[in-house]
Amino acid sequence: MTAFNIAVLPGDGVGPEVMAEALKVLKAITTKFGHTFSVKDDLVGGAGIDEFGTPLRPQTVQMCRESDAVLMGAVGGPKWDDPTAATRPEDAILGLRKQLELFANLRPVKLFDPLLGSSTFKEDVIRGVDLIFVRESTGGTYFAEPKKVWTENGKRVGVDTTQYDEDEIARAVKLGFELARGRRKKLVSADKANVMASSRLWRTVATEVSKDYPDIEFSHMYADACAMHLARRPKDFDVIVTDNLFGDVLSDEASMLAGSLGMMPSATLAVGGKFGLYEPIHGSAPDIAGKGIVNPLAMILTTALMLRISLGLEREAAAVESAVERALAGGARTPDIAQPGEATLSTSQMGDAVAANL
Repeated sequence: MTAFNIAVLPGDGVGPEVMAEALKVLKAITTKFGHTFSVKDDLVGGAGIDEFGTPLRPQTVQMCRESDAVLMGAVGGPKWDDPTAATRPEDAILGLRKQLELFANLRPVKLFDPLLGSSTFKEDVIRGVDLIFVRESTGGTYFAEPKKVWTENGKRVGVDTTQYDEDEIARAVKLGFELARGRRKKLVSADKANVMASSRLWRTVATEVSKDYPDIEFSHMYADACAMHLARRPKDFDVIVTDNLFGDVLSDEASMLAGSLGMMPSATLAVGGKFGLYEPIHGSAPDIAGKGIVNPLAMILTTALMLRISLGLEREAAAVESAVERALAGGARTPDIAQPGEATLSTSQMGDAVAANL
């Protein structure tokens, strides 16, 4: 039996609802495999602003540093959408990424066969899709300065800056190559080198890194062309590495290959590739918060990633993923993945179905 310390940050909106189901599955893992998960939780995002006046406290960052891994729900919502506010809920996740040096966001896209009919794509296009994004997550457009809105000659003007240094690019690309070695040995680097100077540096550094991986089939692709080919021939992709902004957009598009954002887990890893923050890629979905209809499978599959990557529990991670597939094969559906006329489960009932299949 092994003991692990997990920091839990439920967040806002549907975050606490999906987190409850992830913890339910962790409890089932404890029963089945005998591990102990010591959980400490805290408020971040909008909940943190309401309670403490800040989306992310130093105490919370320290709690995360002292943990083996961090499980996080989602942050944000209309309540905190004042564009003039000094701080926003999203500053919690951006702050955690920066302060914990969480440099690479992994977003697997895998279609479970029972959901072939849930996607808007043709079955022959998406059957067998299994790819993963490596999204650089501490640089680029979301962090670079200047970033501001001002008035000039009577007109409002806004600017965002995209900036990378070669080390930031190299470590993300290297991780992509290492992942490709354990998969189908194919890597695509997506950029906009035709129009962006930062992308031209990205392409140059990626090419340099590729020389250390002659066994990997490597290619460049413009991000917009990548978006098109993800819809046209997604099975051609294995690993896609890209910057912060393009990774955000492209992986959200790719979520539809898996049937729903509610099926998409993610892991954001620190330097060294062991410690990580784990969160589903969907947002806080305030329009359905509290209704008991949100799909918890992305959060549950995110928990499986935590078990595998940060805790080294491969057998337990595979058991969770198999339990999800068995629940789906048995007809378990939440509204986002149900076809017309299919019966649906509540959030809690879906969590129960996965736990029962462990």
